[in-house]
Amino acid sequence: MIILMAGLPGTGKTTLARALAQSAGGSVLGKDEIRAALFAPADIEYSTTQDDFCMEVMLQAARFLLKKDPQRKVFLDGRTFSRRYQIERVLASAAEIAQPWIILECTCSEDSVRRRLAQDSSHVARNRDFSLYLDVKANFEPIEFRKTVLDTDRPLEQNLQQALATFA
Repeated sequence: MIILMAGLPGTGKTTLARALAQSAGGSVLGKDEIRAALFAPADIEYSTTQDDFCMEVMLQAARFLLKKDPQRKVFLDGRTFSRRYQIERVLASAAEIAQPWIILECTCSEDSVRRRLAQDSSHVARNRDFSLYLDVKANFEPIEFRKTVLDTDRPLEQNLQQALATFA
């Protein structure tokens, strides 16, 4: 199963993905970690072209993992999935390998985002700040596919239970 972790920067996608992977015995593939592994710091750019390239590598890794273990849960993290084409690409990839998919959209208050982004100086992506949040928010295309919305202002355990129920 492929699980898309969607939502604006700072809404808790990575925290939730890691907790879900641990609970469900899955794997998290992160776009920003893939970018850091593929490119020297001087070659990192936060462009749509490089993001899409890293996403294709992520999808290839997901294919590899799911071919080896079709029952595995693979969490795709590090992309907001703020554009319809980004989601359509993942869904097409899931169809190509006959895998079900789930979209988990993380949301929270702007106060929480501001606080989380200010506290998280260790994140791999160096462009991750409140101005990025505002930019992505201004251009976010509503997700019109079947999805589960998780309010990450709620306790992590509540979101874990809600998300895990979607896997059943």
